Amino acid sequence: MGSRMKEFQSKKSSLFVPFITAGDPSPVVTVDLALALQNEGADALELGIPYSDPLADGPVIQRASKRALENDMSLEKAMKLVANMRAAGLTIPVIIFTYYNLLLQLGEQKFFELASQNEIDGLLVPDMPFEESKDLQKSCSAHDLSFISLAAPTTSQGRLKEIGEAAQGFLYCISSLGVTGARTSFANGLDRFLDEARSASSVPVLIGFGLSSREQMQQFEGKCDGFIMGSTIVSKIEELGPDLLREDKKGEALQTFSDFLSKLVPLNVYS
Repeated sequence: MGSRMKEFQSKKSSLFVPFITAGDPSPVVTVDLALALQNEGADALELGIPYSDPLADGPVIQRASKRALENDMSLEKAMKLVANMRAAGLTIPVIIFTYYNLLLQLGEQKFFELASQNEIDGLLVPDMPFEESKDLQKSCSAHDLSFISLAAPTTSQGRLKEIGEAAQGFLYCISSLGVTGARTSFANGLDRFLDEARSASSVPVLIGFGLSSREQMQQFEGKCDGFIMGSTIVSKIEELGPDLLREDKKGEALQTFSDFLSKLVPLNVYS
């Protein structure tokens, strides 16, 4: 695990990890958005790699993937984009969120070479079962990357204990079954699931999938160590997309994006 992820873990509470899609609405604007997120309190960035068959993603992120693919974005190009983010001042950890087919096509050796060259801190592969990821976990550890594991409310206690003990970086707890996207309510027993996840894990426990408002984040405050938010942010990027792509409008659109984030994220996330 690298120094950026160690610093991330040391904060231990109210961590905020936003998700955006690389290449949406353009590669250049992705860098601007990453910096805006950091400036508004993001503790790490989950950078989604567009894929034509995103099984875990709902319609908002599917549309973002389509736009990014139309911009010719790929796993390799997205990883190289992180170097541009670093050169522009991004200091928070970057976690690559990719489906396994893309990783397989690129090749694991090439992936780790690019991760090192472009200062990437973590990897999340949502379609890879935990039991099949052990070799990849070891490879991540050998290359100072955190392999982010997922757990769901339906995960058995025994399996949750195994996942929690092996967790690197943070443990990603899914709030709801199904695909990503805003929810108005969450599964019964979620508080107990988060308690069990925190007992099973020595790394921060973050909740994601479905969170879309400040009120929902406050609902889980104190019950987990932080929050992951994607579709709501990607939806705002979609709304602002036409202006973000216009040089004469981009500055104003980025300010609107920052204003949106400042109202979305609970104040104590900034502490």
